[in-house]
Amino acid sequence: MRIQFWGTRGSIAKPGPTTTRYGGNTSCVEIRSDSGTLIVVDCGTGGHSLGHQLMSQRKWNLPVNGHMLISHTHWDHIQGIPFFAPMFVQENTWNIYGPKGLSQNLRTTLAGQMDHSYFPIALDQFASTNHYHDLVEGAFSIDDIQITSRYLNHPALTLGYRFEVDGASVAYCCDHEPHSAAFASGELRITGVDRRYAEFVEGADLVIHDAQYTALEYAAKVGWGHSTAEYAVRVCRDAGVKRLLLTHHDPLRDDAAIDRIVSGIRERLRDDKVDLKVDAAAEGMAVELRGNPAVSAPNPKVQFQARTAISAASMARPVLLYTIDKSMTETLASAIRGESMPMLNARDQADLLKLSAEEQFSVVIIEHSPPARDGLELAIALRASEAQGRVQVPIVLVTSGDHAASQANNIATDWLVAPFSLSYARTKIRAWALRSASRWIRADLPKDEASRVSVLRELGILDTGPEEPFDRVTRIAATAFNTPISLVSLVDTDRQWFKSNFGLNTSETSRDSAFCAHVVQKNDELVVSDTLQDDRFADNPLVQGQPHVRFYAGAPLTLRDGSCIGTLCLLDTRPREFTHEDMQMLRDLRDLVLDEIERKRV
Repeated sequence: MRIQFWGTRGSIAKPGPTTTRYGGNTSCVEIRSDSGTLIVVDCGTGGHSLGHQLMSQRKWNLPVNGHMLISHTHWDHIQGIPFFAPMFVQENTWNIYGPKGLSQNLRTTLAGQMDHSYFPIALDQFASTNHYHDLVEGAFSIDDIQITSRYLNHPALTLGYRFEVDGASVAYCCDHEPHSAAFASGELRITGVDRRYAEFVEGADLVIHDAQYTALEYAAKVGWGHSTAEYAVRVCRDAGVKRLLLTHHDPLRDDAAIDRIVSGIRERLRDDKVDLKVDAAAEGMAVELRGNPAVSAPNPKVQFQARTAISAASMARPVLLYTIDKSMTETLASAIRGESMPMLNARDQADLLKLSAEEQFSVVIIEHSPPARDGLELAIALRASEAQGRVQVPIVLVTSGDHAASQANNIATDWLVAPFSLSYARTKIRAWALRSASRWIRADLPKDEASRVSVLRELGILDTGPEEPFDRVTRIAATAFNTPISLVSLVDTDRQWFKSNFGLNTSETSRDSAFCAHVVQKNDELVVSDTLQDDRFADNPLVQGQPHVRFYAGAPLTLRDGSCIGTLCLLDTRPREFTHEDMQMLRDLRDLVLDEIERKRV
C-alpha cells in the first residue's frame, strides 16, 4: 500500500515561506493498493495538485477513475472538489463517499458548496460520471481494499477510516477530539469511551492522526473538535500502533514549531522505552507499507455495513431524555428538535425503565450528576432490563464533570460533557441515532474462516451446474413445509451461492445480506419467525426488497471435519412458527445433502 500526502494543514490553507517543509494545503491523502486501486481521502486544497498530477500521468488517454472518501464536509476537507481535474473529463468515473446526514444526503451537501452564490460552476456540470454514497459507521470494501468507518468526536458528523489491504493497515483520523479532556495531556492510560476509540486503530501499521493542538493549547480549544499531539501519541501507544504521522497542522504553526513538537515527542518515547515511530506528515511525503498478504487482516469490531440503507421508520424513533438541570435540558431538547427527531421525557426512574421496555428509542440520554442522580447506576438498571436478543439502545450519560467520562466501563455508549454547544449536541445526537437506526447486523467471520473456505473450494462444487440429488431435496423441503423458497446455500468469502435453488430467481447474493452467513458463523441452526420484528434482519436488503423475506429457517451443512460450508434453508414471504418437529425434519433433509456432498468428496 502506498500513501502520499497532498495536503496536511488544518482549518485554512496557509502556504508561505514558513510552511514550505510541511506544507500549506489542507487535508488530502492519496492511497493506492498494490493492484492499483486508487482512493483519495479528503479533498482539501491539496486535491487541486493531486487532480492535475493524476491527469498528467494518464497513459494512452485512458480514463482516470477512482474513489474519494470524505471524512466530513467542513470546508478545509472539501475545498478541492470543485478544482479536482479528473471530474471535468467525460470518460472518467468517480465514486464519492461521506457520512450520511439525517436531513440531507452527501450529494446535496456538496452541491451547496458549489451553489451559484459561492462558485460559478454547479455540481451537475462535472463532466465525469460521479456516484455518491452515504456512509454510516460500519464496514465496506472498495475493490481489494477492506474499509472500516467509525464516527469521530467532532462538531460536524465525521468518519474516520481504516484501510486493510495486501496484509497492511492504515487508519485515517481527522478531525477528532478526546472524548475526555483528561487524556489530552497524554499522561494517562486510555480508558472508557476513548479506549473504545483506540480499538479502532489497534495494531495498525500506520495511523494518520489529527494533532492540531498541543496539550498546553487545548484548554482554550475544548469543544473545537481536534486532538492534541500528546493524545494522538497516547492512543497509538496504548493501541500497539507501529507508526504515527501527525497531521492537520494548525495554520498558526510554522515548520520550526512542528519540528519542536515532534522532537519533544520522540524524546519522551525514548525515555519511556516505547517503540512507536512518530513523524509529522508533510506535503509530498510518500510512505510505502509492505505487509504480509498471507496474514489475514484483523476482523473489524463492527457489525453493520457502512452502506446500509436507513429506513424512514427507524429514523423516526424518538429520543428518551431524563435530565434535571434546566439549562442542560433546554439545550438537549433544542438539539433534538433541530434534528427533527421526536422526544419523550421520563418523569422518574420507574418511568425511564417502563418507557424503554415499551418502545424502541434511537438514543437514551441520562444526566449523571451524583449525588443527586447517579446516571451510571440508572444506565446499569436500564441495561439489565433490556429484553434478550434486542439490539441495545445507545445510552449517553451527560455530565458537568469530566472525571466520570474517563473511567473504564462498558455501560455507557458515550458521554456528553458540559459545557457543550447546541451544534455539538446536534452532531452527537445525529451520530448516535444513525448508529442505532439500521436493524441489519452483518455476521462476523467464524474463527475457522480460512480453513472453512479452503475446504469449500477443494470440494469443487462452487459454480457447478444443477444436480438432481440436491434439487430433489429442495423440492421436497418446499413442499413439506409449504414455503415458496428452499435453498442449498454455500457461503463463500463474499457471497452465498446456491447449489440448488427452488423458488428464487438468482444464483447468488452478497454474503453481507445472507441469513445463512449467521448459521455458518455460529455453526448452529437459526430460525427467524418474523424478520421485521428482529433487529438483526429488519433492514436487511432481502427483507426490505426482493424477495421480501419474513421467515427463515436454516440448518448448517457441517462436514465430518467440522467445517460449516453453508445451509439447507427455507424462506417465506410471511411470518410463521417453526416447531421442534419441523426442525427435526429439516435436519433429516439436511443430512441427505451432506451425504451427497461427502459421497462426491470421496
